[in-house]
Amino acid sequence: MLKEERQRYIVDRLHREGKILGTDLVMQLKVSEDTIRRDLNELAEAGILQRVHGGALPRALSSSYEERLQTSTGAKVTIARAAADLIHDGQVIIMDSGTTVHEIANQIPPNRQATVITNSIPVAATLALHPHIEVQVLGGKLKKDAQAMIGVPVIEALKQIRADLCFLGICSLHPEIGISMPDMEEVYTKRTMIEQAAEIVAVSEASKLGTAAPYIVASITALTYLVTDTSTDDKSLAPYRQLGIQVIRAD
Repeated sequence: MLKEERQRYIVDRLHREGKILGTDLVMQLKVSEDTIRRDLNELAEAGILQRVHGGALPRALSSSYEERLQTSTGAKVTIARAAADLIHDGQVIIMDSGTTVHEIANQIPPNRQATVITNSIPVAATLALHPHIEVQVLGGKLKKDAQAMIGVPVIEALKQIRADLCFLGICSLHPEIGISMPDMEEVYTKRTMIEQAAEIVAVSEASKLGTAAPYIVASITALTYLVTDTSTDDKSLAPYRQLGIQVIRAD
């Protein structure tokens, strides 16, 4: 079997099964461990999968904020509306960056009264028009592709906060790997947000579930809620429920 055929087989199996083991591929393709290792490494370098010990997992597609905004889906709006329902009057809320978290800002009812602390420029701009939301913007280095502030000043400011709720922008979620990101710079900010909030809400479309990225933010058990859309099947959600996460399927 040619290399291109092997790698196509690997990618197809990964999409069907959600994970692959190197030992299984050795037996199925009747090639050496070194051959499979090279194939997996090449696919990882191409951004097609995420290497993990013993095999690989799907990798969420990475794109700029503008690209993600242009591909905004109805599912994202539905998820954001359900997430916004978790906000109660008088709460202090941390809102991370990301297009789905930004959509939550759009969906907060006009009569809701709360304080929002955010590192997201679009979230702050949207909530500047809200009549009853007090907005505190975290200052730092602007990460342009995320439209978000990052760095030591952001982390130090977050450490002075005790929030009721944190809406976390998600790249990849996996019940075993946890919450992960393709960019180390954002990891430290997200970790601090998790540490400083009583409850953590992950908002994620189905395509991000069961995927992994190179840098770990936290264990999946750091989450209180997972808000996703109805296209996510029960089998995919079962591991999260078993870990005690409250799953909300928005419709």
